[in-house]
Amino acid sequence: MKSESVLGIQPELLRWARKTVGMSVTEVADSLKRKPEEIESWEAGHSAPTYPQLEKLAYQLYKRPLAVFFLPEPPEETTPQREFRTLPTADLQTLSRDTYLQIRRAHAYQIALKELFGGHNPASRCIWKSLSLSIRGDLAQQAQQIRQFFGVTLEEQIAWKSDTIALKQWRQAVEDCGVFVFKAAFKQKDISGFCLMDENLPIIYLNNSTTKTRQIFSLLHELAHLLLSINGLSKFDTDYIARLPESEKQLEIFCNAIAAEILIPGRDFAIQAERFPANIEGAPETLLSDLAGRYGVSREVILRRFLDLGRVSRVFYENKTMRWSAQKQPAGGGNWYLNQGAYLSDRFAKEVVSRHFRGQISLEQASDFLGIKPKSYAGFEERILQGSGA
Repeated sequence: MKSESVLGIQPELLRWARKTVGMSVTEVADSLKRKPEEIESWEAGHSAPTYPQLEKLAYQLYKRPLAVFFLPEPPEETTPQREFRTLPTADLQTLSRDTYLQIRRAHAYQIALKELFGGHNPASRCIWKSLSLSIRGDLAQQAQQIRQFFGVTLEEQIAWKSDTIALKQWRQAVEDCGVFVFKAAFKQKDISGFCLMDENLPIIYLNNSTTKTRQIFSLLHELAHLLLSINGLSKFDTDYIARLPESEKQLEIFCNAIAAEILIPGRDFAIQAERFPANIEGAPETLLSDLAGRYGVSREVILRRFLDLGRVSRVFYENKTMRWSAQKQPAGGGNWYLNQGAYLSDRFAKEVVSRHFRGQISLEQASDFLGIKPKSYAGFEERILQGSGA
């Protein structure tokens, strides 16, 4: 029996739901195995989808409750185009569906945090309430203030023997200062991360598909956004910065510089750089790798430091970083519970598990907060209690 079209759907809701996940009419049509003209007809109000088609639109493509399509008008939401000014307009318009959904998920986590903690931050010290950054201020001094707030010395940093340990330690330092750090494996590989400012419960969201050294840099880059009191969305390739309006361009250059200065204090780097031959472009790559290992950063960050000092050419820098980027291997699978635990803010996950243990929230509520199915909760809880890694 042929399904009939659903009555009462607002065409404006169909257009809104599609645009808020960054999908084109053609992409929706391909997913439903329909012609684009049929989707356009639905959105114009000339026809309507059947119930099975509406379910697929709502649950699989747009990730919306079915009831939203029967509202009189679209609910008020902040779009990435209005929310972030650290990417050029053209880049914001080409965000993938997955990136839209990751941003929406981050907003959901922020709502969950407000519910769990009653709108108050559980940290004893909130870094954004104690420190603020200025792009016209002394870079080294501001980076040192952040380090001192973290309580992380250069000697401690050098003692971290792997990028896994380094990421875990930097992430813990940021979370101890009141910022909740979440991660996800983005399908849009060129997105490095973003942050959502809030008076009490700010969030940093990292792309777990990038290397751990890149995640560390992105973590501190997004922290700089928060300390400038702005939402930020950043890409792995920094070419986008040149296409920003001048004021936003200076902000992004500053955030990159402050992240690099926190990770690689200029005075120490100057001492280490003296040990390099005059012709760095002809030096063995192992020298760069060893220096990157000292600070727990990527070779690109080290080479960028030498570029800023004028000791390598831009052509050499770009050729090297392009080759290194092509050598990177995608992240593997691993244990699902371990991965899921690493994706969530440690303080957030432990609070959910603790409240469920004390009987303050149900299994279903705890699972909903964590974004998992109730049947997976026991295994997830065990991993959280054991420590879920970086």
